[in-house]
Order: sequence, then C-alpha cells, then structure tokens
Amino acid sequence: MLLFFLLFAAVPGLAQTPPSAFNATLDGYSYPFPVQVLPLKLEGQNLRMAYMDVAPTAKANGRTVVLLHGKNFFGAYWRETIKALTAAGFRVVVPDQIGFGKSDKPDLHYSFHQLAHNTKYLLDTLGVRRAVVVGHSMGGMLATRFALMYPEATEKLVLENPIGLEDYRVGVPFQPIAQAEATERKSTEESIRKYHATYYPNGYPKAHDEWLLPLAAQTRHPDFVKVARANALTFDMIYQQPVSYEFSWVAVPTLLIIGQADRTVVGKGLIKDPKVLAKMGQYPALGQRTAAAIKGSKLVPLPGVGHIPHLEATPQFLAALLAFVR
Repeated sequence: MLLFFLLFAAVPGLAQTPPSAFNATLDGYSYPFPVQVLPLKLEGQNLRMAYMDVAPTAKANGRTVVLLHGKNFFGAYWRETIKALTAAGFRVVVPDQIGFGKSDKPDLHYSFHQLAHNTKYLLDTLGVRRAVVVGHSMGGMLATRFALMYPEATEKLVLENPIGLEDYRVGVPFQPIAQAEATERKSTEESIRKYHATYYPNGYPKAHDEWLLPLAAQTRHPDFVKVARANALTFDMIYQQPVSYEFSWVAVPTLLIIGQADRTVVGKGLIKDPKVLAKMGQYPALGQRTAAAIKGSKLVPLPGVGHIPHLEATPQFLAALLAFVR
C-alpha cells in the first residue's frame, strides 16, 4: 500500500491556522524527523496513521526499535531516545497511534488489539520482520499486547513506567464515555498543565512545555471536539482492557524501567475513597510484581524519578535501554 509524506507548507490564498491553535492532526507542528503516513481502513473509514521512520546515523546493525508513545503524548517526545538509538546503529520506527498525535482521530471502537494490529501492519509494510518494542505509559500496555499477539515479531520488550500494571476497574469508579467526553471538552491549557505536573515529583520542568503546548493549542481549535471524543474513547480502552493478568504469558526478553516516585493512576480523579487511592499507583511494588510475573525479566528501578524517565532522567534511562538492547 502506498506510503506518502505529510506536507505542512502553507498554501497561498488559504487562511492559515493561527500558531496558538492546532487542528486534530497537529498540522503545522514540526516533528524532529520527517513524518510519513500509512493509509488504513478501519470500520469503513479511510484513515491515516502517521509515523517517523528514522535511519541509523552510525553503522547500521540491521535491527529496528519501535517506540510507542503514552496516552497524553505523541511520537515527537521520543526525540532524544531516537537520537541515541540511531547513533547506536538502530533503525527507529515511531508511530502515532490512530487517535493520537498527527494521526486521524476517528470515532470508532478503540482496542489495544487493533492498535497492535495496525503497528504490525506498519512494520510489515516497512519490511521489518522483528523489532525491539519499547512502550511508555499507555504505550507499555500496547507494547505488552503486541508482544502477546506477535511474539515472533518481538525481539525484545521494554516497558517504561507502563500504566496497566494493575486493573483500574478494581478501584476507579466506572464513568460512561459521554461523561468522559464532557470532561475532555472542558480541557484547557491550565488543566492540562496541572495534570502533566503530576508526572514530575521534583517539580514541573519548563522544558516539558515543548510537549504540553501543542496539546493545549488543540483545545483552542474547532477540531477539538474530535480530539476530546478520541481522548474519551481511549480512556475507556485503557479502563476496559487490562493487561495486568497476562504478564506471565509474555515470552520475550523483557526490561522494566520504573521511576520509583511515579504514582500515576488512570482515572485518579474519580476515586473518592482516600484509602482506595492510597493503595493504587504504587509503582515500586507494581514494578516488582510485574517483573516477577514475566519470566526472566529485568527490573531497573530509578529512585526519585516520576512517570517519564526518558524526559526526566534521560541519561539513566538511555543507559538502561542501550545496555539491554545491544
């Protein structure tokens, strides 16, 4: 199937989206490497899945790493990880999943199985038979699902502070999609900033604005209704489709990199009982439990680090990642 480049050049005579607002696919926002798109047809809808395919900058080792983003992020935030991996000889493929980043935001049934299938189709289209699969946050849930569905295509698995190490349905009250969507539509730069600040136990770094402001700019665009709907549907996907009971079935070499100060709980704001909340999001214990469940896995705890080690503790994260994948 034909793959083609996304072009963001201004078209003379057409009104341009102001810099303070981005549409549903972040048109006009530059990624650190060229973006291409893969055409997909899901539930009768013709869609575009954006991705970066970055060649090695050192002698190629013939291997590929796939980087899977978290829910409140997009592929560009892997920039420094991409640079390190390509400098080590790896080809790096970084998709924006359908519903995120520069990919389309359709109204459909989202599932980790479908996202894994889309990712496998992308790799097949690119001629990649096996890859190291790295997932952060929601990407960790997706990476786990990918490794379970396609063990023959998964050379190694790396989980960076993945969500889904526990079943959120046990402690987080259910909310209908309409309720989640209504909440998402009220999002502002202030509310997004408040949430992202929880990722950093040592204080929100100004540098994180690079990854926050594009999301905030989408709230000021008419397309935000599409983004809010996709955000609600993917929240429901996370809530309804746990992977926490299946870690013992993972049969590929696995590394867990766990920031020990992370206390992320998807749907935390819905929990009213402080005793329930206190028991959830305990990443030190969750990391140990998950490492014990995945036979032969390795756990690298990062003391004092929060939810995004590859941004907050880049040298430590890259040292652990490169030592494992080489």
